[in-house]
Amino acid sequence: MREPLSLFPGDDVLGLMTDFYELTMVAGYWSTGHMPRATFEAFVRALPPNRQYLLTAGLEQAVHYLLNLQFTGRDIDWLRSLDEFRHVKPGFWNYLRAFRFDGDVWAVPEGTVIFGGEPLVRIAASLPVAQLVETYLLTTLNVQTLIATKAARICDAAEGRPVVDFGARRAHGPQAGLLAARASFIGGCVGTSNVHAARTLGIKPVGTQAHSWIMSYDDEFQAFQAYADVFPQNTICLIDTYDTMEGARTAARLGHVLKGVRLDSGDLVQLSHKVRCVLDEAGLNHVKIVGSSDLNEFTIREMLAAGARIDLFGVGTDMVTSKDQPALSVVYKLVEIEKDGAPRPVVKLSAGKATLGGAKQLFRFHDGSGRFCRDVLAKADETLEGGEALMVPVIHSGKLVAELPDLTAIRQRAQQQIGSLPPHLREFRGLADYPVGLSDGLRRVQENPVQGVQYDI
Repeated sequence: MREPLSLFPGDDVLGLMTDFYELTMVAGYWSTGHMPRATFEAFVRALPPNRQYLLTAGLEQAVHYLLNLQFTGRDIDWLRSLDEFRHVKPGFWNYLRAFRFDGDVWAVPEGTVIFGGEPLVRIAASLPVAQLVETYLLTTLNVQTLIATKAARICDAAEGRPVVDFGARRAHGPQAGLLAARASFIGGCVGTSNVHAARTLGIKPVGTQAHSWIMSYDDEFQAFQAYADVFPQNTICLIDTYDTMEGARTAARLGHVLKGVRLDSGDLVQLSHKVRCVLDEAGLNHVKIVGSSDLNEFTIREMLAAGARIDLFGVGTDMVTSKDQPALSVVYKLVEIEKDGAPRPVVKLSAGKATLGGAKQLFRFHDGSGRFCRDVLAKADETLEGGEALMVPVIHSGKLVAELPDLTAIRQRAQQQIGSLPPHLREFRGLADYPVGLSDGLRRVQENPVQGVQYDI
């Protein structure tokens, strides 16, 4: 009988966590001796609809991948068995056995706000090495940046009220749930229902009971009392299993051991007012009202504008899947390649997919109040007076050179970044209106072919 597979990848399969064409290109580069130093950049060409900014996340997992990337004997044996590689010279397999990421990495720190066309990460290494890492980098940067951005919007809508990640069961798989919990915390959530994420990442675990708990007892009060007996310091009752208002009155019978009640259905605006009255009349002004049920930034903002009396929001599906914008197209493009011992910018001119050639630095400028006012893309070796250089060295010659911040520090950076946005970029609909320009030096690279620009039509 065959044993079941978990499909939860470990570090021993990092070499194969890539698209097949990355490996065929690596084999081709090695076989033809075409292995110059190359520079790639990961960026989003344009912001998605109804996204005025992106909040970067996923760099730590990308760095872990780069520092631990290798091919096992089992990987190599399997690749050698494939018909596609039957003409590859035996020396290639020795190359894979010794394969390590030995290049350089620059990146904007996690929790940084970026806009369309701005690089998240820059990789410089021999062409096969820089090429192979594309898939994994895009996977981790795409999903975490997407969800961190969504979480930041949801937390912004909550206007200072705590938001908790309730999405473990709605994520696209267990690993996606773990990454979503991390990204949601960066975006501003204060806790998670995902126990593995809580332990691994140091996030506060949050959760109480489901409708099944209530339904398993003879009556609602018995269910509430049983829970309070076991968890007297964290008694939060789900009150909408049968009748919400009756549930509120029943929960109030617990007295001051009651810490909160949760509304998971119905008109949360109307119900929160009625429930608040029940609690206050019972002298339970300290009891918090938790709202859940298919929430997102739009519904939360509308509810609060209508006067909802909700103290904490639990958000699941819409946040961990970024339901209104479920994909983010971070791309990874060659921007510079060594030729005759010198780096040459590479410019792609395809309609709709043009790229800016040359390795780049990103500078951000602030107005007198400290808010972001414009960004400028420059050559990697340029300095712009008054601008903050956002891309910092992370890995040099395959060795980690940056101190990776803990998750709380990343979250704090994200909060500071969101707080520095101009107010119109914190709206939830419409197109972003934020100036991103080119330095004179970078513009000359694009316009002057005599400087050695290599055009990729």
